[in-house]
Amino acid sequence: MPLPEFIASIWMDVIAVCWFLLCFKGYSAYTRRRVHDTPCLASLLYLARLDWMNEMLEREIRVADNTAIANLERSVSFFASTTMLILAGLLTILGSTDKAIGLLEDLPFVMPATRAEWELKFLLLIVVFVYAFFKFTWSLRQYGFVTVMIGGAPVCSREEKPKEHRVLAERLAKMGSMAAHNFNMGLRTYYFSISILAWFINPILFMVAATSIVFVLYQREFKSSTLRTL
Repeated sequence: MPLPEFIASIWMDVIAVCWFLLCFKGYSAYTRRRVHDTPCLASLLYLARLDWMNEMLEREIRVADNTAIANLERSVSFFASTTMLILAGLLTILGSTDKAIGLLEDLPFVMPATRAEWELKFLLLIVVFVYAFFKFTWSLRQYGFVTVMIGGAPVCSREEKPKEHRVLAERLAKMGSMAAHNFNMGLRTYYFSISILAWFINPILFMVAATSIVFVLYQREFKSSTLRTL
């Protein structure tokens, strides 16, 4: 089938994918802009990291600080490893598309789709999880950079060297926030991948699911009880 005819036959799927990308990238852009002027989990945790680094710089023994960073690294490493397993599973399913179609075609509300359409849906899932893998591994490296920076930071009193102390604390807190941001982006990708599963049933359900994910993420990051507690 020529490409224009193929696109015309899946116009609803094209709209659904465009809406998914708008929700995914649009929400990320929104949070990056609002973090500077609105209380949210990211902005308040940056302040907590800044307090942490201010206290850390006045300590000679920093074993507890490096242990805390190592615990964060283990969480990121777990999700990076899990993402690789998910990618292996998706590649296996991609080679058995006919079996996957047979499992779902009898379910209610499932729109009929060709093999090529099913393979495109699996390819989108693969691309999404590859993106998550890169985010997790970059976060892992950034947490490693934080450990190196802590190891190389001198004992610095706020009273004796106020400027040097403030600059070091801000740099350390910023690097920690960058690592946390990439970890958060990887987790956010997991959330949005759930909406892609709805695409196998119906493209309209796919768009509804993507919109619902945005609502859930917004409530957790800007309106949650966790935010009020912080």
